[in-house]
Amino acid sequence: MSLKYKTRLSSKLFCLTLIFVTLLSGCEKLVTVPDPVTQLVSNSVYSNDATAAAVLTGIYGKMSGDYDMASGYTGVSLLMGLASDELTGYTTDLTQSAFYTNRFAGGADFWNAPYQYIFVANAALDGVNNSTTISASLKQQLLGEAKFMRAFMYFYLVNLYGDVPLVLGTDYKVNAVVTRTAKETVYAQIVQDLIDAQQRLSDDYRAPDNKTTTERIRPNKGAATALLARVYLYMGKFPEAESEASLLINNAGKYNLVQDLNNVFLKNSNEAIWQLYPSTPGYNTQDGVHFVLTDAPDNYTNTVSISPSLISSFEAGDSRRSNWVGSITVDKKTTYYYPFKYKLYNYGDPVNEYVMVFRLAEQYLIRAEARAQQNNIAGAQADLNMIRNRAKLPNTSANTKSDLLSAVLQERRIELFTEMGNRWFDLKRSNLLDQVMSVITPLKGGVWTSDRKLLPIPLTELQRNFNLTQNPGYVGR
Repeated sequence: MSLKYKTRLSSKLFCLTLIFVTLLSGCEKLVTVPDPVTQLVSNSVYSNDATAAAVLTGIYGKMSGDYDMASGYTGVSLLMGLASDELTGYTTDLTQSAFYTNRFAGGADFWNAPYQYIFVANAALDGVNNSTTISASLKQQLLGEAKFMRAFMYFYLVNLYGDVPLVLGTDYKVNAVVTRTAKETVYAQIVQDLIDAQQRLSDDYRAPDNKTTTERIRPNKGAATALLARVYLYMGKFPEAESEASLLINNAGKYNLVQDLNNVFLKNSNEAIWQLYPSTPGYNTQDGVHFVLTDAPDNYTNTVSISPSLISSFEAGDSRRSNWVGSITVDKKTTYYYPFKYKLYNYGDPVNEYVMVFRLAEQYLIRAEARAQQNNIAGAQADLNMIRNRAKLPNTSANTKSDLLSAVLQERRIELFTEMGNRWFDLKRSNLLDQVMSVITPLKGGVWTSDRKLLPIPLTELQRNFNLTQNPGYVGR
């Protein structure tokens, strides 16, 4: 990143922080949005290109910080990795034990942050649509980004909580009494938003001033396509999933598998489809800070390590094992393993790594699974082998639909470990969560029951809105 771009970005980030905090102060929770304040902010924010763009870019900056859903100590990668079979405790007093033992009672949750972002996206859609002073090209870009961000947040909400309120506006009177919407309806809205986003977003990546840039930190058409491919796969729409993934795989001018595994997670890697720019001053990614073990456990920074289950699942000779897994030996007797995809974790390290949200390797695995589901055995094998061969593994021996689906699931486990909750979602959508966690959870000191497939809705939300109901198996309505 050039010094000029960094300076311009820092200035924009300062401005957008003021705007973003003001907006979020009006949506402390889902149902407490004071209409007059929101309207005042909207009128001023969407009066020119710079401040209008800052509203959306503010979301991306905030997402990459610690204590947020996308990265770090309370991020979906760490917490859902603990909840599944990817991570175990490194500390004896694991502060995230509710996720580790699958109790999910209290502590961090992934409800409030997504709905705050959804509110900002909804406000942006209103403000941008109503503005007569924003340039036409920027207006299309911002509308696309807002639709994409709303779809992204709903994807995580519906996969973590099941049926969730579908909020498409900023009227606090409506939001205050909203009920839960069937997940099928939420998915339909996600698809509609992503198709709309594809039509509006640029193929290129855009800087804060809306000029073309090499920085892959604002969603473009590729990001909307990547999420749409994943959504179609989850919905069982396999021809559509294959088609969307192919759009990215065939775009070799922009996206390619990075052959050196140590370079995959670098900023603006050719494999990256969408990344998040580090927003914690002095650090690269918060995942790097919290995953890399360098010293004795401290109950905050170094709290988790890779589970024996995940370590033992690597095939002999898999270069991902040697490049993406680190180790530390404590007291000369106990060796712990940790995710080492992000390698820069010290304060003051040059900013060379960004949080990876979507990358091309996942699209190969999406297409492999979609092709296997359609009995395209050779096509599924070819896609699977692209990932295996990069990891210095031989071609897959799977040659039936059933074996290929199992092979893809295993490859996803190894390729995408500790990335944005993929393992938990894979087990859940494959109807394997009960089978796996009934074995794993007791080893973690917990008791597995099928209702743990969904997280509990925060009690504060149930108290605010009596039309909401709790998920089965949890205290509260």
